[in-house]
Amino acid sequence: MRRLRPSASDPGAHRRGPSRHQRAVVGLALAGLAAAASGCGSSTSTTAATAAPAASAPGAAGSTAGGGSGPVDVLYAGSLVSAMTKQIGPAFDAATGYTFTGFSGDSSSLAASIRGKIRQGDVFISASPTVNTTLEGAANGDWVSWYASFASTPLVLGYNPKSKFASDVKSKPWYQVLTEPGILVGRTDPSTDPKGKLTATALETAAVGHAAPGLKSIAASTSDVYPEDTLVGRLQSGQLDVGFFYAAEAKAAGIPTVPLTGETLSAAYTITVLNHAADEKAAEAFVAYLLGAGGASMLNSDGFTLRAPPPVSGTGVPAGLRGVLSQR
Repeated sequence: MRRLRPSASDPGAHRRGPSRHQRAVVGLALAGLAAAASGCGSSTSTTAATAAPAASAPGAAGSTAGGGSGPVDVLYAGSLVSAMTKQIGPAFDAATGYTFTGFSGDSSSLAASIRGKIRQGDVFISASPTVNTTLEGAANGDWVSWYASFASTPLVLGYNPKSKFASDVKSKPWYQVLTEPGILVGRTDPSTDPKGKLTATALETAAVGHAAPGLKSIAASTSDVYPEDTLVGRLQSGQLDVGFFYAAEAKAAGIPTVPLTGETLSAAYTITVLNHAADEKAAEAFVAYLLGAGGASMLNSDGFTLRAPPPVSGTGVPAGLRGVLSQR
């Protein structure tokens, strides 16, 4: 199956590596240069000196870091952007020799793009176990046959410390601050994103429990709904005063938060190797790294609550991953 990749201008694309075709072209070009240089004494040394750093760079093809090579396409929940692009992706590259390439978005939207063959990946990470069911079975393309639940993190209210509402957020109940005139609230779409769905639940529950009908109006509005992978940037740039985030997501992005007092709503992250993955070995390497000591250390530092070993739903876990997973 042909791998579909977003364009370079795609805002959801992160750490894109060169395509296999591009790497092949570069390889042929270098081979040609080397052949031409063999007849020009000084040129031979120049070519070798230029090529040496690339061969020894962490994560490069043929790297001795872990013996792997080539891209690993990871489709993951947008709440993991900071963790994936700043920590896990680079560390995985250096440790294994593979190249992390990621695309983030709302979990349900990602699943729909996989199911519709709009986007293909090797690994899928969702913020809700139920999203995986939309990729199971022949009717859904048999993309997923098993998944592991590896981490959780609570829903919280994040705020811009420079906002004029920051002092109120820190001193008043969260459900009161949200109804103050002029406050700019951000959340994700409840129809496509698990976090958006949890947010709507929090707003509706608090509206009833605290006799605050204004919260229902917020839950019913669409003017405060934004793509998950843009919400952090909007808050940090001052376009929003507050936003609903997962605690670990906010910590990784350096966003101050307050708890949603009275609510106990959390994300439950799952991971799987997609059936029909272009490179199953590379996919397994990524899952093993994320769930191993290296990945766990970074996830812990970001405030995720890990499940060790991660319980598995479904059947067909690859033999190479059975050491880091447990069957129910």
